[in-house]
Amino acid sequence: MIKFNRLNPEAIAANIQQGLKQSKPLPVNQWQPALCGSSDIRIDWHGTWYYRDSPIQRPALVRLFSRVLRREAKEYVLVTPVEKLTIQVEDVPFIAVIMDNQLHGITQHIKLTTQSGDSCPLSPSTRWETRETQNGEEIPYFEVRDNLWARVHRNVFYQLVALGEEHIVDKQRLFGFWSDHYFFPLTKQPIND
Repeated sequence: MIKFNRLNPEAIAANIQQGLKQSKPLPVNQWQPALCGSSDIRIDWHGTWYYRDSPIQRPALVRLFSRVLRREAKEYVLVTPVEKLTIQVEDVPFIAVIMDNQLHGITQHIKLTTQSGDSCPLSPSTRWETRETQNGEEIPYFEVRDNLWARVHRNVFYQLVALGEEHIVDKQRLFGFWSDHYFFPLTKQPIND
């Protein structure tokens, strides 16, 4: 049985690790624990995980926490079969920091990897959207799993731009890239002739 220990992230991780012997996705959406509370864990704009305002330095620990993360309405929780704790997330929990590309053009297969190690192939089933910031900048986001989204890091964005081309989508000329025979727009704004 997995149980959180609110004392520190190492203790929390040790308890979670006991129940994580497999690498397949965990059924976190099925877990409805009776014990609920809050934690001193937060994820900042850059995707850095903190415990009591100190960055969590161990990538394995961040990966472990990311596997038991769930979104409930407007809040994020770390959840096990027996307990869940809310955490603060400044924007989204994941940042795409690595791009891997195979082949070229319409037949290429692009895979994005997040700061916590989630590998996300971009395919027609990928939920992808461009959001506009307060200063008018457009930033692409995509769903990693179960309503948990990632923002594309600026370096990865520029790599995608380098693969970009114009394509007509819904009678509008957009700039974007192809992956798995599907066009992913990098902007919501149509290109004017």
